[in-house]
Amino acid sequence: MNNLSRLKPGVNKRYLMLLAGAMWMGVGIMLCNMAYRWLSDSSESAAFFYIPGIVAALVIHHFGFLRIVDRNLGRIKPMSGRRCIFSFMPWRSYLLVAVMMTMGIVLRNSSLPRNYLSVMYIAIGLSLFLSSIRYFRHFILSFREREETEQ
Repeated sequence: MNNLSRLKPGVNKRYLMLLAGAMWMGVGIMLCNMAYRWLSDSSESAAFFYIPGIVAALVIHHFGFLRIVDRNLGRIKPMSGRRCIFSFMPWRSYLLVAVMMTMGIVLRNSSLPRNYLSVMYIAIGLSLFLSSIRYFRHFILSFREREETEQ
């Protein structure tokens, strides 16, 4: 084994599921927290912004992010051995993440009122949070599957 390959941060596929779930959940919490702070500073009724954000989150979660999670899990589950910790999603998805982060920064620095922007942050944040649960479920199931194969 060469010296460079020893430096590659590798983990079992099970921990890729855990890492992906933690990443999605962490970003979801961060986005929802930002929206909450913006709405708590607003003089308008927060329900006017929370309700459409939650409805949009359920739609995005069900029709968008769950498909991405299933694709990622379908790619991770057949893996064997130790894999790079960044392989919980394909490399082209990192480009999409960079674009989404850039859009978030641009929107936060735009002249759009924060309370209206909070609807989108709730929608994306809550849908990421909800979708992360599937990663955690498969992480837990991977231990049960391992126990069944050992018996």
